[in-house]
Amino acid sequence: MYNYYFALASRHFLLNEEPIEEILRERTEYYYNNNKNIDFWLVIDPNLDDFPKSIASYIDPDYSYAAIISLDKQFIQWLKLRIGFVKIGEFTSNASFITNK
Repeated sequence: MYNYYFALASRHFLLNEEPIEEILRERTEYYYNNNKNIDFWLVIDPNLDDFPKSIASYIDPDYSYAAIISLDKQFIQWLKLRIGFVKIGEFTSNASFITNK
């Protein structure tokens, strides 16, 4: 089992109102410069049924969502501080998304 951490927000907010492209580009560059495997992903319209039931009250079926999912809990906590208006949480999965660079 893999522990994944996420930051979830409306698609419009995450992609249009925050500099998420810049944040992820800088993080990717840092990983490459330090020979680390990418352990985060930007997911557009994730399957919300896979997320913990604890966020169900925040979900509006009329909205489109985006999530940043990572194996690094501290990165997601930092995103919460940096971006602010995101819901963070965690889930486990048998699937691994890690690929070699």
